[in-house]
Amino acid sequence: MGRIYNFSAGPATLPEAVLQEAAEEMLDYRGTGMSVMEMSHRSKAYETIHNEAIADLRELMNIPDNYKVLFLQGGASTQFAMIPMNLMKNRVADYIITGQWAKKAYKEAQLYGKANAVASSEDKMFTYIPDCSDLPISPDADYVYICQNNTVFGTKYHTLPNTKGKLLVADVSSCFLSEPIDVTQYGIVYGGVQKNVGPAGTVIVIIREDLITDDVLPGTPTMLRYKTHADANSLYNTPPTYGIYICGKVFKWLKQRGGLAAMRDYNEKKASILYDYLDQSQMFKGTVEKKDRSLMNVPFVTGNPELDAKFIQEAKERGLENLKGYRTVGGMRASIYNAMPMDGVIALVEFMRDFERRNG
Repeated sequence: MGRIYNFSAGPATLPEAVLQEAAEEMLDYRGTGMSVMEMSHRSKAYETIHNEAIADLRELMNIPDNYKVLFLQGGASTQFAMIPMNLMKNRVADYIITGQWAKKAYKEAQLYGKANAVASSEDKMFTYIPDCSDLPISPDADYVYICQNNTVFGTKYHTLPNTKGKLLVADVSSCFLSEPIDVTQYGIVYGGVQKNVGPAGTVIVIIREDLITDDVLPGTPTMLRYKTHADANSLYNTPPTYGIYICGKVFKWLKQRGGLAAMRDYNEKKASILYDYLDQSQMFKGTVEKKDRSLMNVPFVTGNPELDAKFIQEAKERGLENLKGYRTVGGMRASIYNAMPMDGVIALVEFMRDFERRNG
């Protein structure tokens, strides 16, 4: 049937130009006579791919010299343990709970010390971001943790919390590279790449150098120490080479598109098409408080589960795939990451308009 519009939350749509280029290089990468999948991670050809990806990401995000870029594995969920193992010197950390992934990270941290939930939006099904201007930050907290964009619930921090001088750690999996951020405001920014950057299996960690030490919690495995990977330029063991190769192509695609400021403008235009329709629709309702809406993940409902199911099925028949909401939430969710073209969002809104006319 050809390419569909894929609204999946992750693994998610990738730029067609990147897939095309990877297809052309699949059997013979630039005269090496082999695929990047088959290539030694110690080879000259791969070393170039690896180092170029790091350099391009540094340029895109304007990453200062005192931060390291690490390509790791184990999904963002492994970071839920790796962060306390490496940073929880006082065995105290503060967590802001704005959705499922922040909650999981908070629970994991409890294995290593005292994790405090200093704010939460669970009282209203995570449909908003709590006021973080004056939180009860623990005086001895090693860090304050947030999930910056909540994939499941469609919320995003538009203002970072006031951490009262404490280190900020952020999971940016689902808003990674969708807009510029000031890396210096964080101790660690990390994300699984399968939403906005590349294929599942790679995690990018951007970490300030003073946090990379041998002073980790007793029993921390070698592979779960940031220093292990930082000292080896993410080549301590075989890295997810093909994933990094695709990420590198996405970085170049983003640079060609004008960088992160240009992407933010494009993403705001895309999101406004969908949100503007939701705000005037009689049938479909967005579930998130306006001030906290994500540009990447847009949940919406009709209020009738049978109608929701009918909508998802008919959308699929029109080549609008993966619009079903997260299993614990229901309804619909459109993930409109960087690689989702404007035409995809327009096609979705046209179908929603048609569906509302026929079923209203």
